[in-house]
Amino acid sequence: MATEKQPLPEVVSQEQWKTALDQLLVKEKELTRARDALNAERRRLPMVKVAKYYTLQGENGAVSLLDVFEGRRQLIVYHFMFAPDWNAGCDGCSWLVDAMTHPAHLHARDTSLVMVSRAPREKLMQYRSRMGWTAPVPWYSSYESDFNVDFGATTDNGERHGASVFIRDGDDIYRTYYTGARGVECLGTLWTYLDLTPFGRQETWEDSPEGWPQTEPYVWNRRHDEYDV
Repeated sequence: MATEKQPLPEVVSQEQWKTALDQLLVKEKELTRARDALNAERRRLPMVKVAKYYTLQGENGAVSLLDVFEGRRQLIVYHFMFAPDWNAGCDGCSWLVDAMTHPAHLHARDTSLVMVSRAPREKLMQYRSRMGWTAPVPWYSSYESDFNVDFGATTDNGERHGASVFIRDGDDIYRTYYTGARGVECLGTLWTYLDLTPFGRQETWEDSPEGWPQTEPYVWNRRHDEYDV
């Protein structure tokens, strides 16, 4: 049986391809510069204090939101959609976790990355085992806590995915940023996670407020098993 031929891009000469590529790269560079400017604006966002005490269930039992920072200044929470009565986690959230960066690189920038879901911790661990996720990204349960509702991850219409960013000043916790829907599509590398935080990548080329922690690029990053050496 005859089938319709699969469409493909136009075939051109090497010179024509290089010309078209160079024209596109100019636009891509413009987009990169625009993203840098947007990240700089994000680093200057105001913040709101987290006044309520939250208890989450982790590997060693009940912990506070402050404990989740693990002593670091910044915290990124991925709100993983997993309701208490579900038998499996959200497929879209699972795609994101499949691509999640190794947390050691974020830890080197004083930033913790965790996941929080409303399902009981036992279900979370069963699903983690099913998915074969061995990277050490902590996964906390907010079951019987107001955490999901207060931070927009559970609404009257059900569960929502998203990413919340927090910073602490001593024992005081502040929420600095939130994104949901397609706003999480870019997440995967350590760079895209750090770009969500108040301190950013913490490199000298960035446009950050005076006094922000910064180092030269390419002098701090290591292989993920070398940071403690």
